[in-house]
Amino acid sequence: MAPLFARTMDDPRVSHARITIVRVRRAYKIVCVDAARFTGYESSVMPRFAARGLACALLSVVAVCVAQTPDSAISQFQQIQQQLHDSHARNDWQANLRYARSLRELLNAAPNSQLEVARAELHLGETEAGLRDLAVFAHMGQTIDPAQIFPSIASIPNQAALHNIQQTLEANRREISRGSTAFLLSDPRLLAEDIDYDSHTQTFFISSVRLGKIIAADLHGASRDFAPAPDGWPLLALKVDARRRQLWATEVALQGFGFARKGDWGRSALVCYSLNGGKVLRRVEGPKGSALGDMLLTPLGEVIVSDGEGGGVYRLPAEGSALERVDAGDFISPQTAALHPDGKHLFVPDYLRGIGVLDLTSRHVEWLPMKGRFALNGIDGVYAARKALVAVQNGTAPERVVIFTLNDPLTEVTSEEIIERASPTLGDPTHGVIVGTTFYYIANSGWDVVDEHGELKPGARLSPARVMQVELREPLMTGVAARQMSFLRPVMNRKPSSSR
Repeated sequence: MAPLFARTMDDPRVSHARITIVRVRRAYKIVCVDAARFTGYESSVMPRFAARGLACALLSVVAVCVAQTPDSAISQFQQIQQQLHDSHARNDWQANLRYARSLRELLNAAPNSQLEVARAELHLGETEAGLRDLAVFAHMGQTIDPAQIFPSIASIPNQAALHNIQQTLEANRREISRGSTAFLLSDPRLLAEDIDYDSHTQTFFISSVRLGKIIAADLHGASRDFAPAPDGWPLLALKVDARRRQLWATEVALQGFGFARKGDWGRSALVCYSLNGGKVLRRVEGPKGSALGDMLLTPLGEVIVSDGEGGGVYRLPAEGSALERVDAGDFISPQTAALHPDGKHLFVPDYLRGIGVLDLTSRHVEWLPMKGRFALNGIDGVYAARKALVAVQNGTAPERVVIFTLNDPLTEVTSEEIIERASPTLGDPTHGVIVGTTFYYIANSGWDVVDEHGELKPGARLSPARVMQVELREPLMTGVAARQMSFLRPVMNRKPSSSR
């Protein structure tokens, strides 16, 4: 459930805008922003509220309206964002550069933090440094019109270097499509969010935000209603526990969305259904003000949920009745996590900071380095395949589905292989599931045609979401053989016959 931050851009049409709300796509960041001209994160979420041509803004001034400890990542982010805003407003580019570098450090050198540094450097006349950081942004597979960060870029010296960068940026826009359509979801109103698979019945389960229900689909896409949200709220994350014949889901009363009663806004809950009929077995209320929008289920039956609004990662023990927090405030917007093969760590994608490896005992986080090569931000969900992580990135520009291959200790990314980007079928992708050696993922979810209240944008039209499929074998998964996926939880071990 990736956040859709409210943003202002370096554009006279939105200068001095006061942003008092952000309804944000799946992580629903609630923000209170006074924006005097654009400075801020995050370019990667721009496609949710802007035309594709403007899909690469910089960092928006964001203040998350939830209580945070002074040393939390969210608090640090808020402080630096305010400093960037203030220094930009007074045209103090030297101070702005200093704060941009602090932001880059906090965000683990994510591509858009590189862009913010480049912007300040170019304004200071540090052309060589600015082009170098812009080149790093491009080398990380991202794209933008350089004039958006520095309107006078066409007049700077060293046009040859700029030309090379522009060629890379353009190449990053080119279509890649290695998946194929498994099936279409017949109802275009769903606003499909998450997907999982029951190997016993060979059934996919898909959550609907707009209609507040879970649907069940067979291998050909024939679907039926499985169960509604008990409170009538949008349904977001879901995971199948095939062994216990249960299905876990999260329902979230999205702030500002008409899909939930106004009096419920800011509430979320974990719901456990019986796979045999859809009866609600348990309901666990989330922390006040939380948005529990992403989920992982461990083989032990523990439920791990991420609060994309408040930054927390929580665990519900098997048969437990209360959520316990397992992180120490290192995340700004955690998304769908994946279990480390050792069972003691989680790969937690933070929409802004990249992928953190969270120790479930000590709560310590080690970040996978991006190394100026790999864009690990903007991930809505990661899915573990032994020495690789399959990621759905709807917070990069362009959006994409990608495989990151890791080194043997699983501490660094060594290569990436793009499954799909900039294609007619991708649209706004959300989540996926690995079934045997096949990765299924939701494409064209519909998030890109709704506004901050979940309403259809003027002139937009909903179209059926797609479930795409791709085989995780050579050459797509270089260095990761099918036999190395054996640690995946049992529910994923049985592969649909139609996908062979």
